[in-house]
Amino acid sequence: MSSTAILVLMFGGLTAFMLTGLPIAFVLGGLSLLFTVLFWNPQAVVILVLQIFDTMKSEALLAIPLYILMAAILSRSGVIEKLYRAMELWFGRVRGGLAVGTVVICVIMAAMTGVVGAAVTAMGILALPEMLRRRYSPELATGTICAAGTLGILIPPSVLTIVYAVTAQVSIGKMLIAGIVPGVVLAALYIVYILIVAWLKPEAAPLRADYAPTPLRERLLSLKALVLPALLIVMVLGAIFFGIATPTEAAAVGVLGACIAAAIERKLNGDALLGAAVDTGKATAMILWITIGAKAYVAIFTGLGGADSLLAFIKSLDVAPYLILSVMLLILIFLGTVLDEIGIILLTVPVFMPIVKFLGFDEIWFGVLYAITIQMGYISPPFGYTLFYMKGVLPRELHMGTVYRGIFPFFLLQGLGLLIAMAFPGLMTFLPRLMD
Repeated sequence: MSSTAILVLMFGGLTAFMLTGLPIAFVLGGLSLLFTVLFWNPQAVVILVLQIFDTMKSEALLAIPLYILMAAILSRSGVIEKLYRAMELWFGRVRGGLAVGTVVICVIMAAMTGVVGAAVTAMGILALPEMLRRRYSPELATGTICAAGTLGILIPPSVLTIVYAVTAQVSIGKMLIAGIVPGVVLAALYIVYILIVAWLKPEAAPLRADYAPTPLRERLLSLKALVLPALLIVMVLGAIFFGIATPTEAAAVGVLGACIAAAIERKLNGDALLGAAVDTGKATAMILWITIGAKAYVAIFTGLGGADSLLAFIKSLDVAPYLILSVMLLILIFLGTVLDEIGIILLTVPVFMPIVKFLGFDEIWFGVLYAITIQMGYISPPFGYTLFYMKGVLPRELHMGTVYRGIFPFFLLQGLGLLIAMAFPGLMTFLPRLMD
């Protein structure tokens, strides 16, 4: 069978089985085994075993459970609640200030944890009721939390960025640091949008009628809540940026820092550690099962000639490289509406990276673009994870239609951020170059 037919069959089979709602890990693993036996050689099943073994002994992937554990401990430490109270004191006097403060907290949480679910859930519990109580537009409130909560995909230490770097075989440290600038750019776009909405439609973000200015001394004292997060961020990102520790070693330092923060807040106990360990085990098992299935699938796809056929087709096209890049990004945005983001990374990166190298694009820069499209997938219906996180904390009087309307302008802002990243590649790779 020709490699082109293999390409069509493998992607067609994957699409068909995914539409049935079967777990992606078992779809990938099952199709890998089926295509190996039918179109290759039953003895080639050993390749699947080798892929599983290679995944199990990967030291780089060890960073994933460590960062998830750090996030799980921090979510139980009480640090986030203190951060929110501090932001409320500083931004409460500004129209739209609570939404702006929510974005700032999400940036800090992203730099501390790297796990999207922690930020969205925490802000859904803390910020959403307060914004609704002050008569903020439900669409603005939910959209802000959903969009800002996904900044953890870009801002290090990002678990998804680690999965990308391992799959693309690029520097994990550089890839993590590369997410800082686009993350800050997107956060700035969100804040500008919130302030414009608050100015044009004051009823969408009203000021408190009974607002009384907080004394400066009290506001300054509230900044103590920033000390522990700042130290943790410096410990983790500083160690990576200056080459003091590998991302995996920095993750272990982050877990220690999270434990110290929880101990200072008197929240470090057996129940908290057990809950954090259980959450870490569940999340890590999901990620690694998908990783094993995707690695096997890609190995068989490559071995049967599907990747070579696709690359040959791209080489035969007489079009501008940026047009091909745009098509790849549009494919990623579309896949984000129907597939799991980790599955998208593990399936498409091995296929796209040879094309990126052939076109002469910087691999770290492409990783930034990739991360932004993954972030767009996180808030796009019907599969966006952030939507499920938000649904779990929505008040009864609100429904998912409100969330969908709320995320739409932020989805467009993410698209604008993607265009900015495409237009200014040097800006996106500025920090990683300093690491050389």
